[in-house]
Amino acid sequence: MDQPQDKVLRERLQTGFLGIIAFALILFMLVQARFILISLAIAIILFSLTSDAIWAISTRLKVPHWLATTLALIGIALGLLWISTTIVAQVNEVVLTAIAYAERAQESLPVLTEWLGPEAQERVMTFISGFNIPGWIRSLAGQASGILSGSVLVILFVGFMFAERVWFSTKIERLAKDSEDARQVQEIIGSIMHRVNRYLVVKAGVSAVTALFIWAIFKLAGLELAGPVALLTFVLNFIPSVGSIVATVVAALLAFVLSGDTTLTLIVAAACTATQFIIGNIIDPMLLGQTLRMSSFGIILSLAFWGAVWGIAGMFLAVPIMVAMMIVCAHIPWLRPVAVMLSREGLPDDGSGDEKKGDRPRAA
Repeated sequence: MDQPQDKVLRERLQTGFLGIIAFALILFMLVQARFILISLAIAIILFSLTSDAIWAISTRLKVPHWLATTLALIGIALGLLWISTTIVAQVNEVVLTAIAYAERAQESLPVLTEWLGPEAQERVMTFISGFNIPGWIRSLAGQASGILSGSVLVILFVGFMFAERVWFSTKIERLAKDSEDARQVQEIIGSIMHRVNRYLVVKAGVSAVTALFIWAIFKLAGLELAGPVALLTFVLNFIPSVGSIVATVVAALLAFVLSGDTTLTLIVAAACTATQFIIGNIIDPMLLGQTLRMSSFGIILSLAFWGAVWGIAGMFLAVPIMVAMMIVCAHIPWLRPVAVMLSREGLPDDGSGDEKKGDRPRAA
């Protein structure tokens, strides 16, 4: 009786160790190939968004499919290049302004921490002095210049995806070897595309409105760097919960460094906080509705994991990846407990209701 139990225990231990090794190898590959994988993930999202747009244009405006696809590819290429050059220009402006305000920032920090008391103030100043700000700024400028090469790679990925799109359904049918399984796989992919597209479109609109308000606040206050702060707010608002807080803190700190006026800083901080609170807690949930029925704790874990693996880009992609994981796990019986843990009320949404709406095409 003991030998079969020992054998089962040994097999389970071997399976566990193999799982740990496999996870470590996957994590290593994710970190080493981060540039290509991030570009590929962004290309897949753009391909998904563009597919819905092409379908809407070709069906509602009666435009030939090939013409709509060509115009979409040209739009993606021009849009990515414009965004890349804009980000690089804004980062360069921040670098030049940071150099000009370096001395003022050093003078402002003691005033900002004066209310903490002498001992706490000394500890905070010692902690802040440990940061290599010039090195960090140079690193930021270097990463911004890499956005251009990443944009070119994304454009190539999207172009080849559209070239392979015609054969996508055929490949799924031959891989599945069953028409019903192939149909289910296409429905899963279609559900993921629909949910991610809706989330990104709504989030982009909400983030743009928030960034516009922040830009207006800085302009009305007569502060510099209104454009870079608005751009930073737009990007950070794609990171749930954490992004809006970081954007507000950065805006308040910059307001104090740029003005040196405590009253003006408090007014700017209060205006930015009110903007983020109203848009993030009232308008954003009202527009998203039931699109994201995911656990808040799961979202934080996803942000932490993908942020550690891929940095800021990973935090931006954390929610779309989590949406895809929940829908896929909800369709696989032995992975359904994972979907239950990722869902908000323990009722994972497999996206099956999306097919009944009839407002989108089936997956590529």
